[in-house]
Amino acid sequence: MNFVWPSMLLLLLIVPLLVLFYLWLLQRKKKFALRYASLGLVKQAMGGASWRRHVPPALFLLALSCLLLAAARPLAVIVLPTQQETIMLAIDVSGSMRAADVKPNRLEAAQAAAKAFLAELPRHVKVGIVAFAGSAQVAQIPTLNREDLNSAIDRFQLQRGTAIGNGLVLSLATLFPDAGIDIGALTYGYGFGRSRGIALDQPPATKEFVPVAPGSYGSAAIILLTDGQRTTGIDSMEAAKMAADRGVRVYTVGVGTVDGETIGFEGWSMHVRLDEETLKAIAHRTQAEYFHAATAEDLKKVYQTLSSRMSVEKKETEVSALLALLGAIFLIAGAGLSLAWYHRVA
Repeated sequence: MNFVWPSMLLLLLIVPLLVLFYLWLLQRKKKFALRYASLGLVKQAMGGASWRRHVPPALFLLALSCLLLAAARPLAVIVLPTQQETIMLAIDVSGSMRAADVKPNRLEAAQAAAKAFLAELPRHVKVGIVAFAGSAQVAQIPTLNREDLNSAIDRFQLQRGTAIGNGLVLSLATLFPDAGIDIGALTYGYGFGRSRGIALDQPPATKEFVPVAPGSYGSAAIILLTDGQRTTGIDSMEAAKMAADRGVRVYTVGVGTVDGETIGFEGWSMHVRLDEETLKAIAHRTQAEYFHAATAEDLKKVYQTLSSRMSVEKKETEVSALLALLGAIFLIAGAGLSLAWYHRVA
């Protein structure tokens, strides 16, 4: 536990002094009571011989200790409901997702797991979907409507190419629509529009961007699911840097076998291999985690884990209000018992 004002902890020295003062009062009361001949008068002068007479002072002492601790403004890491408002699912729909090493195939397993993930998320969390292959498209803008999200997942169609970086950048552009993120310019350079009569030799004028600490943006996160290596588009690590500079965590999920396999379709064949090194680097760069799913059951468990991570979060929070409340409870309890037993607050 950390404290915002640790110097206030010196006030806790009052507590042992009060204990010594209380013991001195008890001893003084005993000496004073010996002057009386009647045993009943002695007990009355001592406030009764039972343990009950020590309970109210003990509760007052606990109340004071809690209030003094609260004054130091303690910070503790506690589990709280997530404050994330938006999650972007960036899902690979490249041709390699037809591979059947994850039954019935990688794409259908990913679709089923994504739907199960949506079902377990808190209803207040918006979800958006980006599908990427040789390029990236927004399949569904962030919404609370789970039916629209499920329909978007069902509409996935396989395409050629794997532009992982484009999927990440389009997810960021969806999360920050006013940030001026231009995928075309990042892919082809700021002069790419010259043939269309658009001169973009320099980035468009936007408000100065100030990077933040990786993982510090708590209102959104990206879940990237892919089964292969980048073959085109924006560099994956450059896209990861953009996410890190905006504080957005990118949780990466690798689908399929690490060694890969050769798949064929309509007269062509290709060997697809899971690029775990890059996916781990993306997750590490953005202060997130990497998950490997070699089977459909693994993929389901990964999404269950991610769902639980997105539902709650560990956060360092000031708990002075809780200590102040506890101190007030002790104070009220001590006063109540004193009134009930001795008809006075003392």
